[in-house]
Amino acid sequence: MSDLIPPSPSEEAYAVDQDQGDVFTIEDPIALFADWLALAHKKEPNDANAMALATVDETGLPDVRMVLLKDIDACGLTFYTNLESAKGRELAANPKAAIVFHWKSIRRQVRFRGEVELVSDEEADAYFASRARGARIGAWASQQSRPMEGRFALEKAVAAKTAKFGLGEIPRPPHWSGYRVKPVEIEFWVNRPFRLHERLLYARKDLESGWTKEHLYP
Repeated sequence: MSDLIPPSPSEEAYAVDQDQGDVFTIEDPIALFADWLALAHKKEPNDANAMALATVDETGLPDVRMVLLKDIDACGLTFYTNLESAKGRELAANPKAAIVFHWKSIRRQVRFRGEVELVSDEEADAYFASRARGARIGAWASQQSRPMEGRFALEKAVAAKTAKFGLGEIPRPPHWSGYRVKPVEIEFWVNRPFRLHERLLYARKDLESGWTKEHLYP
C-alpha cells in the first residue's frame, strides 16, 4: 500500500510551489476566515463549506466526521444535525468541539476550538424550512448513527413519512436542530515551500475577552 502514498516533494516541485503573498491582511479573525471562505468558494470543486468536526465520546475517545457549515457570524459557526446522532449525544455530554477546514485548491487551512451551544428554535425552524422537501422527510425517516437492518429499512421509513406528510407542511422534528461552535482559538495555516508554512493563532481566554494573536513555528 505504500505505493499509494506520494513521496516527499522534490526540489523542483518546491520551486514551483504557489507563492501566496501576504494573506493575513485582515485583523479580525472571523472576517479573515470569511475572506478565505469566499476565495475557497471560487476555487474548490465541491463543498468549500465542508468541515471536519471533532468531538469526544463518554470514554474520552475522539470522534470526527465531515459536516457542512451553514452560517458564520461574530458568535460562531453553525451546522445542523440530528440531536440523537453520535455527534449530538457526544456534544450533549461534553459541549466542546474542534473544527478544521482544509482547502487544497488554495493551499490553506483554518482550525477552530471552542464551546458549543444549541441554536434557537427560531433559527432551527427557519433553516429547516429552507431545505429541500426530500431532505426534510429524510430528517424524520433517518435514525442517524443507529444500526440499520439494510437499505430497504431506510427506504421504507422514507416512504412512510412521505405518505404521512403528503403535500402538507413538514415541521422540524424535535430531535433535529443546529449547533453553534463559539471559538476561543482560531488558527490560520498557509502552505509555503519546503514545509516552512505560515501559522497565525488567534486566542482568547473566554468568549467575552478580546483576541490576541501570535505566529507559530511550522
